Amino acid sequence: MEENKPARPSSYLALAIISTILCCLPTGIVSIIYATKVNSAYEDGKYEEANKASKNAKLWGLIGVGIAALGWIIYLIFGAAMFATALSDV
Repeated sequence: MEENKPARPSSYLALAIISTILCCLPTGIVSIIYATKVNSAYEDGKYEEANKASKNAKLWGLIGVGIAALGWIIYLIFGAAMFATALSDV
């Protein structure tokens, strides 16, 4: 008799890798760890644990991307301020 399994949750491994490469190594590594737990927990029949790992992988991946975006925004603001200051001295 075949058991009714819930749908496999997304592992968000691509998001985890992108967030690691973009900027935030610590949050990216945490996201990768949770992403790798999704499939193993699902295969072991621990569906709730797989869902929790999926949500954590997504959360930490988005935190990493958010920190990277915030860093770029701050970088561009300071760059524009320095450029404006340099132009005003001319």
